[in-house]
Amino acid sequence: MRDLVEVIAKALVEKPDEVVVTEKVNGKRTTIELKVAPSDMGKVIGKQGRIAKAIRSVVKAASMKEDLYVDVEIVE
Repeated sequence: MRDLVEVIAKALVEKPDEVVVTEKVNGKRTTIELKVAPSDMGKVIGKQGRIAKAIRSVVKAASMKEDLYVDVEIVE
C-alpha cells in the first residue's frame, strides 16, 4: 500500500523528490503517513479534500483485497 500512495502522490506534485511515505503497522491496522512539500500540499488535498478522499478510496479498495485496514494521513 505504501508504494501505491507514493506513486499517486508523486504523480500529483511538482516536487516528487520531496514526497515521503511512511508506514506504521499495528496488527491488521496500518497507518500510512504522506508528507509533501508545503507548496504541494494543496495539490494533494484538492478542493474541499476531494483528491485526499480519492487517494483514501483507492487505498481502501486495494487493501480490502488483502483483508487489511489502511488509514492514509496527510502530514504537514
